[in-house]
Amino acid sequence: MTDASRPVARILRVAGPLVELEYTDGIAMNDLVSLGEAELPGEVVAISGGVVTAQAYEYTGGLAPGHLARPQGGPPAARLGPGLLGGIFDGLLRPLSDSGDWLLPGTGRKTGRRSWPFSPVVALGDQVTDGQAVGEVRESGPVHTRILVPPGCTGPVQEIAPEGEYPADKVLAVVSGAEVRMTIAWPIRRPRPIRERVDARHALHTGQRAIDLLFPVARGSTVAVPGGFGTGKTMLLQQIAKWCDADVIVYVGCGERGNEMADVIAELSALEDPRTGGRLADRTVTIANTSNMPMMAREASIYTGATVAEYFRDMGQDVVVIADSTSRWAEALREFASRTGALPAEEGYPASLASAIAAFYERAGAVTTLGGDRGSMTVIGAVSPPGADPAEPVTAHTERFVRCLWTLDRELAYARHYPAVSWADSFSRDAEPPPTSDRAHPPAAEHTAAGDSDRPALRAEIAGLLAEADRLADLVDLIGITALPDQERISVLGGRLVREGLLQQSALSEQDAYCGPEKTSALADAVLTVVARCRELAEAGVPASAVEETDFGPLLRAREEVGPHDADGVARLRDTMLAALQDLA
Repeated sequence: MTDASRPVARILRVAGPLVELEYTDGIAMNDLVSLGEAELPGEVVAISGGVVTAQAYEYTGGLAPGHLARPQGGPPAARLGPGLLGGIFDGLLRPLSDSGDWLLPGTGRKTGRRSWPFSPVVALGDQVTDGQAVGEVRESGPVHTRILVPPGCTGPVQEIAPEGEYPADKVLAVVSGAEVRMTIAWPIRRPRPIRERVDARHALHTGQRAIDLLFPVARGSTVAVPGGFGTGKTMLLQQIAKWCDADVIVYVGCGERGNEMADVIAELSALEDPRTGGRLADRTVTIANTSNMPMMAREASIYTGATVAEYFRDMGQDVVVIADSTSRWAEALREFASRTGALPAEEGYPASLASAIAAFYERAGAVTTLGGDRGSMTVIGAVSPPGADPAEPVTAHTERFVRCLWTLDRELAYARHYPAVSWADSFSRDAEPPPTSDRAHPPAAEHTAAGDSDRPALRAEIAGLLAEADRLADLVDLIGITALPDQERISVLGGRLVREGLLQQSALSEQDAYCGPEKTSALADAVLTVVARCRELAEAGVPASAVEETDFGPLLRAREEVGPHDADGVARLRDTMLAALQDLA
């Protein structure tokens, strides 16, 4: 149905972002409507007594009763196709890159006429199934957009475009009477279909030692990163976006400060992709709906990011969605609920908050796509609890639905320990197999295959050493370190070496911003070997004070003095440290 033939409705009342319309045929719940001459986007949220209530996604200044609204015949949808990678978009996936600093109301709704190079991979008469690729659009980055047969469409290829350049709305193929276009529109709140979910069998390497060693995450898993103001959530998520080994990154800046989002965009544009040598931005999709942009578009931005990630997942890619932050998204849900008169629950949030959080994280997973490829979508969401209260609703509900929790500790952050991941309050269900499971667990299986079968043992030993050091810290504060037995003093020393020589990491160091898995294991082994040697010296009668006065500089500097993958360099510095300890014997 063309715009001219669509029914129109008259606007009855405008109350901020809420707009009331007269009911007309063709309007349904959750449908998109265009409001006024500027065609402001809005979504139908209630229909009652011949009055339709729509929630506008933009500032409604200038909109008045008597203006016309035009139903669009479907729910809010994202336009998926070439041009997403390397782009910057608002919460409704409208491009910001060529629109200056702001989108004027109603702009960005229609795409340009840019052409893209298309290469077919099927021929006339070929039998294809839904999710199978009929061709490929080569873009400037390492990831090329595959044109897939729509879900539910199976049969012979009746038409196929020859190799050449075509506009985004071009019909490239016809399969059993169904058109296959270069760009499709997909409802953002509807998960894209898959053939089946599969067990996640590979760890996602983030390049951050505290995470990869103690709290690893599998590709296709879910993570929450709660932390108070100033604990480094955005910095940690930026580092993961830069260094994790996913194929595609979807970074959703949801209600965060504009200057932080600008820094993310600038750094991603300038950073070299370590895997390809090109720009990291060429395999990143940035959705920027900051705190100074329309608030209700923030609610849609999370679903938009998930839809974009599923689009690339269906091409057989490993995708990471980084949402910073889901707390700002939940605040948008709360404001929306209060304006529509919904019954409030805890702290004013809607009663459906838990269901909304669960539905978002449930879209993650390792899957077999409709076309038979393997792909994954990993979701990492920041949580900003007011007053750093872990019992507030968003944090409490999120913790129920995620497999990994990377809690950021205020005391560590203020002590300039980065990343400030608390080893006492964090967990990873991806780290170890369930006690009753006889299946190889994903990260453990991958480490074994890579020859790193000692990783679980290293993790357990380090966690035990940190727990013992934390237990003794309270005694040290009360009675002093000199009152402890020598072995317990060595435990306190060991905890410090683990924190400063292994878990601490400099995001500003060329050698230490990223750490490969072989260097992570080498550093863990070096620290534990040195701590074990210190215990042997204490058992042999060497005073703990003499061990504590030893210069541990070679061990503590190893993380910054050797390259990101230089395990041999770490081993040399470990041997230097052991030689220095031998002089105490």
